[in-house]
Amino acid sequence: MDTYHFVRSFAKSVLLPIYRFDVKGLENFPKSGGVLICTNHINVLDPPVVGITAPRPVHFMAKEELFRTPILKPLLPKLNAFPVKRGLSDREALRKALAILKGGDVMGLFPEGTRSENGELGKGFSGAGFFALKGNADVVPCAIIGPYKTFKRLKVVYGEPILMQPYRDNKASADEVTLVIMDSIKKLLDENKS
Repeated sequence: MDTYHFVRSFAKSVLLPIYRFDVKGLENFPKSGGVLICTNHINVLDPPVVGITAPRPVHFMAKEELFRTPILKPLLPKLNAFPVKRGLSDREALRKALAILKGGDVMGLFPEGTRSENGELGKGFSGAGFFALKGNADVVPCAIIGPYKTFKRLKVVYGEPILMQPYRDNKASADEVTLVIMDSIKKLLDENKS
C-alpha cells in the first residue's frame, strides 16, 4: 500500500468514529478523466474530509509554508499535495494543477481561498473558473455541511458534474464560470441543510 492510501485509511479510522459522516452523491463522480472538485471551506479538516470521501485520489494545492515544516515537507508530496505561494501569481503551481487535470486526475480546490469565518459561503476567486476552463476537466461541486462537532453528523454532498465544454465553446470568462460553480455549491448547501 502506498503512502497516500495508507494515510487515507488512517485518516478514515480516526475521523469516521469522531464525526458521523453522511456522504451523498458519489454516483455523480466521474469514474475517469480529469475532475476539479470545488467545495466550500469551513474547517482546517476539509481537505482530509474530501480526500477520504471522494472515490478517487485527490490532489491539493497547499500553502508553501507547510512545506517548510520538517515533518510535513517529505510527507505532503506523497499525499498528492503541492506548494502554492499565496497572494502571488505562482506559475509553477498553475502549471502543476493544469497538468494534473489534463492528465485525467482529480484536483480539489476551495474557490473561496480561505476558511469561512461565519460558516457562510463567500465569494469565489476566478482561479476556479480558470482551472475549470483550461484543465480539460469537468467540475464536481461539493458541499461540506457541519458543524465539526464530536459525534454530530457531518454531511459531504457531491453534486452532478458541471460539463465545461459548452462554456469553452461559448468563450466564457473565468469569472463567469466561477459564478456558475459557486451557485452550484450554494444550491447543494441550501438543499442539504437540516
